[in-house]
Amino acid sequence: MDRHATESRALKADSFGRISLMRGAGGAFVRRDLAHVPWWLRLPAWWLARREARALQRVAGMADVPRLLDWDGRRLDRSFMAGDAMYQRPPRGDLDYFRRARRLLQALHRRGVAHNDLAKEANWLVLEDGRPALIDFQLATLGDPRSRWMRLLFREDLRHLLKHKRMYCRESLTPVERRVLRRNSWVRDLWFRTGKPVYRFVTRRILKWEDNEGQGPKP
Repeated sequence: MDRHATESRALKADSFGRISLMRGAGGAFVRRDLAHVPWWLRLPAWWLARREARALQRVAGMADVPRLLDWDGRRLDRSFMAGDAMYQRPPRGDLDYFRRARRLLQALHRRGVAHNDLAKEANWLVLEDGRPALIDFQLATLGDPRSRWMRLLFREDLRHLLKHKRMYCRESLTPVERRVLRRNSWVRDLWFRTGKPVYRFVTRRILKWEDNEGQGPKP
């Protein structure tokens, strides 16, 4: 943990911590700091950060995902990847971006990691050279990639990627991809019937998040 690092700018702040671009002896990195989390949210904030740390440990060595630098129970440091969120630099008509994104997702799944939060464009980066990258592994699930449960989660990750492709590169959707988009899994249906209403109540009524992406107030 680089305790002499200084904050360059805040990237995001919500009820589960503050995410900042830091400058340290080794250069730029990103820090999730739980120091200012309200006491009643400290346990879930810690649980989410630990979940992200474990996922980043699982994908160590993969390209186009962050490297875990340190996790001490209060601060999580990960490598910085220069680029923009998908909504900031939309890959309109860029079929190569989505081909690369599909391969990136396949590599993630081979490691036994389902991201589980790929509906958010903020979690898809467009790097400086145009390559896709993934961030924010707080909700990731780890498991045996051969298990039925993980395969269901992998399919949901893929469906979310294809939704973005439909938005920005619709003419390039293949017949198979269109079928995947039309078929909803029981996981998705169960979430929309049970988990989604609870999520909306907590984020909008209790945490006062301002947007549907769960990003919280802008810092």
